[in-house]
Amino acid sequence: MIAENDSELNQWLEMLRSPELSDRLVAVKNLQYLGDEEATNALLLALSDESIAVQKIAISALWEIGNPVAIPAFIECLGSDDADIRQEALSALNELVSPTDLRQLLDALHCDNVNIQLNILTLLRKIHDAQSLPDILPFFASDVPELRATAVTTLSYLNQVEKCPQALALISDTDLNVRRATALSLGHLTDPEVISILCQALKSDTDWQVRRNAAKSLAIHADSVAILALETAVSDEHWQVRKFALQALQKIPDERVMPALIRALADEYSDVRKEAAIALGNLSNPAAMPALQQSLDDPDKEVTIFAQKAIQKIQTLLQNSQNG
Repeated sequence: MIAENDSELNQWLEMLRSPELSDRLVAVKNLQYLGDEEATNALLLALSDESIAVQKIAISALWEIGNPVAIPAFIECLGSDDADIRQEALSALNELVSPTDLRQLLDALHCDNVNIQLNILTLLRKIHDAQSLPDILPFFASDVPELRATAVTTLSYLNQVEKCPQALALISDTDLNVRRATALSLGHLTDPEVISILCQALKSDTDWQVRRNAAKSLAIHADSVAILALETAVSDEHWQVRKFALQALQKIPDERVMPALIRALADEYSDVRKEAAIALGNLSNPAAMPALQQSLDDPDKEVTIFAQKAIQKIQTLLQNSQNG
């Protein structure tokens, strides 16, 4: 039986060396169906085939076999000129790599291939290891904006990294995607300057997605220092910025913003009105009752539900205070 398997394997190996693409496709497909570790070396050979079609089948077969021996070859595929090959290799590596492969991934970051670097930076998010930070930091100063954006996003995935001064300056990067990524990543850091930097981005960045992401990060921090910036953002020209500013204010109830919350109950977007109702419920100020009662007639069902919940919160608070 073993001899029979060896004979079949040798047959496909021989066909893999054929100058005819049709022969090589037949061979790699049969190796895929063979699907055992005996076929691994042959499939690794097929990754170097000049045909993209052969390469794709080989990646899929090796991915299915799941032998970590294929990891170095898959890393090499991350530098392919073909986007589908890169994506297939990345998907396979995302399942195969483990913390024990960290050094291998970090070594690959030093190659001179932007596609490999981008994909390795993405893979490092799965491992979450703070040991990656020294290897990631140089990419914050890369001439390639996509590398800067990918690196600063990866920063937010690293365990136990609370401060990273080198990342703060990227909130003023000339590239929109870098600023957007930075605004999100700063939500996971505890540098003393982070809150003021996010507030400034929320108030003055020209890109609404940066402002929205800054509001999301301020919601994570839930720091009362940000209240005034968030209050201003409730009137932002873009509804998503208003929505996430309100979500942040839900976590830091403050009487000073009640007029802005009440105005937001009349926003043209139902998502914004809903968040305003939730924020007023968390504030639990009886002065908001008339506005909330008007929202019970809102055309959006969710808004009416959360307005009712906010009213119930306030009524419960009033009853408790009277009983007390």
